[in-house]
Amino acid sequence: MRWSYSLRLLPWLAALLVGCAHRPINPPVTEVPQKSGYYFQTHPRPNNSDELLIILAFSGGGTRAAAMAYGVLQELRDVSFQSEGQQRRVLDEVDAISGVSGGSFTAAAYGLFGDEIFTTFEPSFLKRDVQRVLVLKTLNPLRWPKLFSPNFGRSEFAEDYYDKILFQGKTFADLNQRPGPFIVINATDITTGARFDFTQQQFDYLCSDLGPVRVSRACAASSAVPAALSPVTLNNYGGTCGFVPPRWVTDPALQTNSRVRLRARELRSYLNSVERPYLHLVDGGVSDNLGLRAILDGVEYVRQTPEIRANFRVEKLQRVVVISANAYSSPERDWDQKSNPPGNIATAVAATSHTLDRFSFETLELMRNQFEGWQSQYSQDDKLKFYDVRINFTNFKDLNERRFYLNLPTSFFLASTDVDKLIDAGRRLLRQNPAYRKFLTDIGAPVPPMPEPLPTQPEK
Repeated sequence: MRWSYSLRLLPWLAALLVGCAHRPINPPVTEVPQKSGYYFQTHPRPNNSDELLIILAFSGGGTRAAAMAYGVLQELRDVSFQSEGQQRRVLDEVDAISGVSGGSFTAAAYGLFGDEIFTTFEPSFLKRDVQRVLVLKTLNPLRWPKLFSPNFGRSEFAEDYYDKILFQGKTFADLNQRPGPFIVINATDITTGARFDFTQQQFDYLCSDLGPVRVSRACAASSAVPAALSPVTLNNYGGTCGFVPPRWVTDPALQTNSRVRLRARELRSYLNSVERPYLHLVDGGVSDNLGLRAILDGVEYVRQTPEIRANFRVEKLQRVVVISANAYSSPERDWDQKSNPPGNIATAVAATSHTLDRFSFETLELMRNQFEGWQSQYSQDDKLKFYDVRINFTNFKDLNERRFYLNLPTSFFLASTDVDKLIDAGRRLLRQNPAYRKFLTDIGAPVPPMPEPLPTQPEK
């Protein structure tokens, strides 16, 4: 009888727990926070030179990408030069970091904690088995009632865990108070396929305040791999706060290039909260696995919006550096050596990977074309110089070393020794990049010696 009574209570207990589970709600605003919000043009970057603009883009790729990006930060930290009569590290001159999925954790952690991450980030995140903990949380029956709730999902579990081990409850209001580079965390609006970034400029279209949103929630959205993790949902209050977008967004007939028109159409979709009261966000790699689209869109936004352009002192700029750290992987497969085709899951994973890789290639080409256009438009008499710095594992000349990194899995756990190698790879790839070395020469910084390849296992 006692067991029977207990069993009858279980559905009621589960229903009670489900009712208590709810995702965090991003708050509405009656007017956009133009002076206090998290905007690039108002974010504090003290002692940052007006003559130099450095932007970093950290790709997706789980721990592989996060560790490679961390190595890039270490390398930039260790190079100093004279600027305006002061000794400055190259890292101190970074203006913005755009991160996707795994790369967003490195970007966000540095934005929140600065140099502190050089002692905490490895044990807190890079060398922790994050993936195992998230799987165990999902398999724990005591947590199932929450998962049955329509307002709570696996990404909320992930968000809470990321907050516990790394972000310490910090919000975008905290990030905005921390002087340093402007951090752009990228996700994907799964309904439209549009890139969605966690900045107040994006949240203005939702008539929502980004400030109280936890940074861990943004990273959970940026790394919410479809099927493995649930989408992260935001409330949309667009059209209720008096926000007026720039004319290039609201006027479809305005003559702009096709990519700008597409971005305008994506932004306009948020202005009608009656038709789109909710947004569902997934991994940023679905729309841009490199983090470069945020840079391209940002440049176009400034060019097309005079009131924002007025806040930038473009006339003082002498050097623009974009460093793209692409943790691209290309695992070797023996499928074509067998008569039987790969299974459904393997095929689906490969198809998604190929699509992302090809889109990334197009993004890189677009970035190259933009650099060439900027060179011709702004570099008269060599007044303004651009440095297009791209690093990925295919840059390694040693075949065995290249294969090692390209075959590392995309997951949120790697062996500690592999993490160490990835950190070192990020440093060495940047150090050997010709555009980066040219930049160091031009600013009078010491150019480090070309790195030696690490010992690798003999080729099989």
